Amino acid sequence: MKFKKDIYHSKKLNFGKRTWLLIIGIIFIAATLRSPLTSVGPIIASIRDSLGISNVLAGFLTTIPLLAFALISPVVPKISRRFGMEVTLFFSLCLLTLGIVIRSTGSITFLIIGTFLIGVAIAFGNVLLPGLVKLSFPLQIGLMTGLYSAFMNISATIASGISVPITERTALGWQGSLGIWAILSVAALLLWLPQLKNNAAIESDGKPIVKAKSKSFWRSPIAWAVTIFMGLQSMLFYCTSAWLPEILVSTGMTAEKAGWMFSLLQLAQLPMTFLTPILVGKLKDQRSAVVGVAALFLIGYGGVLFGGTVLIPLWMIAIGISGGAAFGIAMMFFTLRTETHTDAANLSGMAQSFGYLLAAVGPVLFGFLHDATSSWTSSMYIFLAASLVLLASGMIAGQNKKIGY
Repeated sequence: MKFKKDIYHSKKLNFGKRTWLLIIGIIFIAATLRSPLTSVGPIIASIRDSLGISNVLAGFLTTIPLLAFALISPVVPKISRRFGMEVTLFFSLCLLTLGIVIRSTGSITFLIIGTFLIGVAIAFGNVLLPGLVKLSFPLQIGLMTGLYSAFMNISATIASGISVPITERTALGWQGSLGIWAILSVAALLLWLPQLKNNAAIESDGKPIVKAKSKSFWRSPIAWAVTIFMGLQSMLFYCTSAWLPEILVSTGMTAEKAGWMFSLLQLAQLPMTFLTPILVGKLKDQRSAVVGVAALFLIGYGGVLFGGTVLIPLWMIAIGISGGAAFGIAMMFFTLRTETHTDAANLSGMAQSFGYLLAAVGPVLFGFLHDATSSWTSSMYIFLAASLVLLASGMIAGQNKKIGY
C-alpha cells in the first residue's frame, strides 16, 4: 500500500503556505460538524408549531443525525481508502450544504431528508479528521486535535446562541436560522479546494485493502474500551444537553436561571476541548487524566442530585470541565492507540458508530425513566453509573499500548 508523495506525509512538517491552507481548511470543516445540529434544539418549538408536527417527530429531529452517524461511520474508512481523504471530505461538504438547503425549505418531508443528509455528511468529518491529523501532522497531533475540537465546540455554542434571535427578530424565520449555516459549509468547501490536488489516494491492485486489520479491531479489548469511552462521553453530553436545564427547573430554579447555568457549563467546557488533547498527548499514558475526568463527572452530577441548589454553579463548572476533557481524550485515543492514519480512521469509525448509537438511546431512556417514576432521581443515577463505566473503560483505553493485530 503506497501513498502519493506530498509534503503532508513527511515527519518534518514545513509550515509553508500549503500547510497553513490545510490548517485553515481543517478548522472550517471542524466548524461545520456541530453548528448545523445545535442550531435546531433552541428553535424546536418554532419548527413544531410552524409545521404542525407532533412532539415525537420534533424530538426525532435531534436523533436522526445520531442514527446517521451510527449507520455511516463504519463505512467511511472504506470510502476514504478508495477515493482519498481529501476528495471524500470535499464531497461530504457538498452533501452537507445540500442537506442544509433541503432542510430549510419549509417542508416536513424535506426537513427529515435534509436532516438525515446532514447527519451522513457530518459522519465523514467526524471519522476522518483524526486520521487526517495523524497523517498530516504526526508531530503536532495534540495541538491540531485541540484546535479542531475547540472550533467544533465554539461553532456549536454560537449556533445554539443565535438560532432563537434569528428566528424571532428577523424575517428569516426558523428556515433562515437553519439555512444560514450553508454559508459556513460553502466557505469550508471553497477553502478545501486546494487540498484536492494533494489527495492521498491509495494505490491498489484491486484487492481488498487491509481486510485483516479491519477485522482485528473487533477483537481488540483496547478498541472496545475506546469505543465505550467515546459512546459514554457522547451519551453524557446529549443527555445533559437535553434534560439538565429541566432538572434544574424541577429543583425550583427559574427557566431563565437554568438556561444561564447551562451556559456556564458550556463556557467551562470550551477551553478544555482545546487544552486537553495537548496535555494528554504529553502523558506516558492517559489513565490519570481519565481518573480526573470521572471524578469531576461524579462530583458534578452527584452535586446536582444530592447537594442542593446553593452550589449549582460549582456543579455546572465541574460537569463542563469533565465533559470538555472527556471529549478531548476520546479524540486523542483514535490517534494515540493506533499506528497509522488508516488505523486511526478505522478506530474512529468503529467508536463513533457505537458511540453515537449510545448517544441516541441515552436521552430517550433518560426521559422514559422520568415518565415511569415521575421523578428525576432514577434518571440522574444514569449519569453516575455512566461515569463509573467511563472510568473503567478509560483505564483500559488509557494504557500506553497500540492496538495489536
